[in-house]
Amino acid sequence: MIQRIQSLYMLLVAAIAGGLTFVFSLYTLENEVEVFAKDDLVYLGLFMASAALALITIFLFKNRKLQFVLNRFNILFHLILLGIFVYRMLNVSGEIEKISEKGIGVVLPLISIVLLVLANRAIKKDEDLVKSVDRLR
Repeated sequence: MIQRIQSLYMLLVAAIAGGLTFVFSLYTLENEVEVFAKDDLVYLGLFMASAALALITIFLFKNRKLQFVLNRFNILFHLILLGIFVYRMLNVSGEIEKISEKGIGVVLPLISIVLLVLANRAIKKDEDLVKSVDRLR
């Protein structure tokens, strides 16, 4: 059900994790080489797993509890990815003379986390609505 707002949020997460990671660079090394997600297998694996999980979760609209749990798992993917970014950024840009630049790709997991939290709030709202209607019957 694409008309639900949480489905749109998850579709945006899938687009960000699956597509925008190839457009925006993650960081630039000190020798002016831009690093994209496709250049590192860990980044590529986590971004593609997140995109696949978001697409799978969209079609689980009949099972809202499983959808909620899978979104939390996807948030965990993005937090791990963000932790790897922070670790590598602190190690890569440690030199004083050759400072590397951070790309916009490092912000993409933060955007995805916010969208997944909004999707979980909408799923919770739907679940509460169904429970309240069931009480009336």
